[in-house]
Amino acid sequence: MTGIAELEAQEARLTLPRFTYEDAWTLGTLLVGMARERKAPVAIDVRRGAQQLFHCALPGSSADNDAWIDRKRRVVERYGESSFLVGARFRAKGTTFEASSRLDPDRYAAHGGSFPIAVEGAGVIGSVTVSGLPQAEDHALVVEALERLLASYAGGTG
Repeated sequence: MTGIAELEAQEARLTLPRFTYEDAWTLGTLLVGMARERKAPVAIDVRRGAQQLFHCALPGSSADNDAWIDRKRRVVERYGESSFLVGARFRAKGTTFEASSRLDPDRYAAHGGSFPIAVEGAGVIGSVTVSGLPQAEDHALVVEALERLLASYAGGTG
C-alpha cells in the first residue's frame, strides 16, 4: 500500500503549468492508450470544474464504473486531494472513510483512481478519474499518465 507521504509527494510533484481543453484531450487519450496496451477494462473521465472534457469507456467496463467515477470524483472535489490519499488518511487514523466522513457512501468513495488536476498559481481546477481496476492500480494508472503529460510539457511536445 502506498503511504501518505508518498501520496502527498505525488500531488506536489504533479502540479501542471497549465491545463487547456487540448491538454484534457491529450491526457484522456494518453490514458486510453495506456489502458488498451494493458487490456484494462476501465472507464476514464477528465473534468475541469463541473465540465466533463473527456470520457471513454473501454471493453469490459460498465455503467458501474461511471458510478464509481462520480463517487471518487466528488471526494477530490470536496477535499482537493486524490481519492486514494483521502482514504489513506482515514485508514491511518484507524477508521474508514465510510465510517467517519459523515458523507453518503452512495455519493462519495475514497477509493483510489481520482486525482486532482492542479495548476501552478491556480490550485485544483479539475480531476482525472479511472475506474475498473483495483484501487491502487486505478491510482497508479492516473499518476503515470499525469507524469507523462508533465514530461511532455518539459520536453516541448505539449
